[in-house]
Amino acid sequence: MKEQYTYTDAFEELQSIVAEIEQGAISVDELAEKVKRASQLIQVCKVKLNATEEEVNQVLAGLTATETAEPDSEAEEEA
Repeated sequence: MKEQYTYTDAFEELQSIVAEIEQGAISVDELAEKVKRASQLIQVCKVKLNATEEEVNQVLAGLTATETAEPDSEAEEEA
């Protein structure tokens, strides 16, 4: 397995495997290996999604903190 996958790369390969399975294009001999690979790709996608979610939450928290701090500083200037 490639060490560094983008989410898109992993998801596209996963879609390809699913399509092959759905179409019956995979022999019984290959099935276990394809399912194992799909499992690895799902894990890559989950890790990337979780990391992205954490990053977005941090950005949003920073925005919320900035918005909360601004009205206070405006109130102090008016006083």
